[in-house]
Amino acid sequence: MKQVVDLQQIRIKRDTREPVLEGLPVLFGDMDKNALEEAVKIKEKYGAKVTVLSVGSAKLKDTILEALAMGADEGCIVVDPACEGSDTGASALTLAKAVEKIGAYDLVLVGEGSADNYSGQIGSRIAEILNIPQVTYVRELSIEGTTITAVRDIEAVLEVVKAQMPLVVSVTSEINKPRRAPLAQILRASRKPLKSWTLNDLGIDPGKVGPVASAIQVVSNLAPPQERKGMIFEGDVGETVGKLVDALRKEGALQ
Repeated sequence: MKQVVDLQQIRIKRDTREPVLEGLPVLFGDMDKNALEEAVKIKEKYGAKVTVLSVGSAKLKDTILEALAMGADEGCIVVDPACEGSDTGASALTLAKAVEKIGAYDLVLVGEGSADNYSGQIGSRIAEILNIPQVTYVRELSIEGTTITAVRDIEAVLEVVKAQMPLVVSVTSEINKPRRAPLAQILRASRKPLKSWTLNDLGIDPGKVGPVASAIQVVSNLAPPQERKGMIFEGDVGETVGKLVDALRKEGALQ
């Protein structure tokens, strides 16, 4: 699961059109929650142990509690300053090494894409590093023995595939509706096992992650230019206020 800033609270600098990200709260993206929900459903139906894994900032120790409350049995987080600014290749390497450190596994579930950059590469890169099969864009999933049957959403058609575990599966938002953790689970989440690792614990050279190792250079990250509407309402105050309210509603400024 990827820790991202709350996109609903991002402000844009009017003069430069740059997003203001400093100080924003962090959370897990929606499709990450879809992946976790599917893992928990598998546990409830077939019996399994669910480990939630994430790489991020020191705030992960708080963010991970939501995932534990949703039904994960344990959490493993990688918190290391050297990871900040990593591209998808470095992030996948870190996650894959963490998966290996966790130990034996049957299924690695990830979201189709992250809520911020939405590159859609992490699952595929993890599968390549671990040298196991992958199934992408999955909207339905069932298990029989060691065989996974998945329905893939490839735009114009739905494709049904079978694969043997272990493997990596990336899910779409259509696969389920993530549950809201009940209060009792939230209270118990802090008592579940939580392991915190650094790059050194995973045997990763810090020079292979972060901006210094990135093959991608971000030139700019700007919001599209927006001009003022310049709408003027004239006439009786009561009438023009009504027109103003209607116009704001049409623009989505008012609920």
